[in-house]
Formats: sequence, structure tokens, C-alpha cells
Amino acid sequence: MKKALYPGTFDPITKGHIDIIERAGKIFDGVIVAVAASVVKQPMFSLEERKQMISLATVHCQNVTIVSFDNLLVDLAKQVNTNIIIRGLRAVSDFEYELQMGYANASLDPNIETIYMMPNLQNAFISSSVVRTILSHKGDCSHLVPQEILPMLDKK
Repeated sequence: MKKALYPGTFDPITKGHIDIIERAGKIFDGVIVAVAASVVKQPMFSLEERKQMISLATVHCQNVTIVSFDNLLVDLAKQVNTNIIIRGLRAVSDFEYELQMGYANASLDPNIETIYMMPNLQNAFISSSVVRTILSHKGDCSHLVPQEILPMLDKK
């Protein structure tokens, strides 16, 4: 069984994330969505809230597992028995950072393979930070996130 690890902060999960998860699920037998604790980033949503949002938004996906982590990604990959990491690329600006992270992970574990996926065009501009900005100004972000998580966003 070939599994892929899709890490991120998912603060909150967006339609772009769901697009990557669904498409990765067609390629791999299993997709492990790994929610980073990311204390340094000071997320808007708690780790448990982010995991719950992902669970609600991926209920239709048969082959998704959700885990959380607060260690090196390559160590998590070993723990979940995979060497494949999925990363999303929205724009050229993402590429430099993601390439650097991919090389860093490969330097820590030469068996790690990073696969970069682009979201479909309609989701290419969506980021969690855009959603958080809209939320902080009490704007409508319902077109950017899965409908299943809207009640949780309304609470913020």
C-alpha cells in the first residue's frame, strides 16, 4: 500500500487543500494529512480545531487519515511508514520555499521523495492566510473553504 504524507498547518483548511487531498487520493492508496502544531506561527485555530475541520471536510474521502505532529517531517514520515511527501504549489512565490524545504528534507533522509501538486485554477489563489484575514474583518469566506467547516469559522 503506497501512502503519501500531506503536511501543513491547515489554519484553516481551504478548498485548495481539499483539491490536493482529493487528487492525491486518486494517485495513492492512502493520504495522511499531517497537521503541524506550528506554535511558532501562532495559529488562529487550536490543533484540535484544525484536526476537526479536516475531519469534517474530508468525510467523503475514503482513504484519508489525519494525524498531528510537532517534530521533524522526515521523522513523522518514518513513523507513518512512508517516504512520499505531497506539497502544494499555488504560485511561483511558493516554489522557492517549497524547493528549499524539499532539499532540506532530502538532506535529512535521502529516501524522502517530495511531489509538488498545483491546485486547480479556481483554487490557485486561496491560502489560509487570506481566509484568516477575511475572517478577522468579519468578511464572507464561504467561497474559499469547505462548507462543512463554516459553523466552526463563524465561532471565531
